[in-house]
Amino acid sequence: MTTYIMLINWTEQGAKNVRESPKRLDAGKKLLGEMGGSFKAFYLTMGECDMVAIVEAPDDAVLARFALMLSSGGNVRTRTMKAFPEFAYREIISSLG
Repeated sequence: MTTYIMLINWTEQGAKNVRESPKRLDAGKKLLGEMGGSFKAFYLTMGECDMVAIVEAPDDAVLARFALMLSSGGNVRTRTMKAFPEFAYREIISSLG
């Protein structure tokens, strides 16, 4: 499984319907699970982003499809970063020679 960090912001529509946000989170968790992935952590945040999720998915295409499906609901916009765990980071750096 590949790990991704999703930076999430409410749209104007999502902010107006913020009380429904926990239900949307549950639906998002279920959707990603059906796609073979999972949420590892979720945070409400202060600052530039409204929320941050750490998720896993089988591959980039699955996560791209998930992010597009989330955004198509009109309540959030996402930015996604592929995350390399420490062991992969060490392998990448050591391969530089």
